[in-house]
Amino acid sequence: MFRKTALGVIAVTTAVGLLSACGTGPGARNAAGESRPDQLVFAAIPSEQTDNLQAAFAPITAALERDLGIPVKFQAVASNAAVVEAQVAKRVDVAVYGAFSYYLARSRADVQPVAVPLQAPGGEPGAYAYGVTRGDDTSIKSLADVKGKDVCFTDPGSTTGYLQPLASLKEAGVDVAKDAKTVFAKGHDTAVASLLAGDCDIAFVGDVFIDTLLPARGQLKPGQVRKVWTSPLIPGPPVVVGNWLSPDLREKITKTVTGLTATGAASAGLCRGNEIKGPQSWGDQAGATACPLGSSNAWTFVPADDETYQPIARICEITKAEVCTSGD
Repeated sequence: MFRKTALGVIAVTTAVGLLSACGTGPGARNAAGESRPDQLVFAAIPSEQTDNLQAAFAPITAALERDLGIPVKFQAVASNAAVVEAQVAKRVDVAVYGAFSYYLARSRADVQPVAVPLQAPGGEPGAYAYGVTRGDDTSIKSLADVKGKDVCFTDPGSTTGYLQPLASLKEAGVDVAKDAKTVFAKGHDTAVASLLAGDCDIAFVGDVFIDTLLPARGQLKPGQVRKVWTSPLIPGPPVVVGNWLSPDLREKITKTVTGLTATGAASAGLCRGNEIKGPQSWGDQAGATACPLGSSNAWTFVPADDETYQPIARICEITKAEVCTSGD
């Protein structure tokens, strides 16, 4: 994630420059050196889960503007690394990026996680990775059966699509470098497509793609895949706030974000013209008029802190993956 290739330095420098240009600087500071900016910069990275990133975060930025009385500038940034570098430079006040990226960023940027998405009422603040095979393939019943098979992962930097499955495979006695042929499909949807095309025997992907997104897009029909493994809960992507902001402002940001629900945001008119219908996973709220809350259309956000992301440390201890120290 933070490997300093020449191209990577150029890309990150460009991103920081663009973010610097879009803000108004750190604003006034109090006696402790904490900032209340004239404009809040909110950044996120493109996602496979939405085609319109700005619209997905618009209800959150609108709620922040309403409650804080500060203009909020939304900025889509090309990569997790670029957002983190911008926070190192104190040019992004609030950001959303992957759990693994936060684990790496915490030693470099003066930031803290304040919230994590909850995908459904009564749910858990995180996601699961699935190991799936083709529906008619019964040769794999557990992770131990992956030895000698062809495996589709998503990306070396993906927690659900690679790092957690890699850790669980090692615990099951499977060293994929020796015991399997691996393919990186570059995405969760493409990993499933590769599995169905016969390019691999098992694919590891995020649960939302199997349970919701691909079926809703018509790209996955009932019975096409069979779930053979479910991971432990993986922390969701945090809302990360810069500690250079004043304590009262950080507290207000947390209160605003965790006080939103998708249906409440719609009732407040925070996404007029861009409403969605609640998915079946919302139970009694399925079909309700709602706003998208972030790229995964969360139901709400719940408080988070550094401890929330300690499971990522365990993954690194088990896998010794290169991304744990030098980036993807």
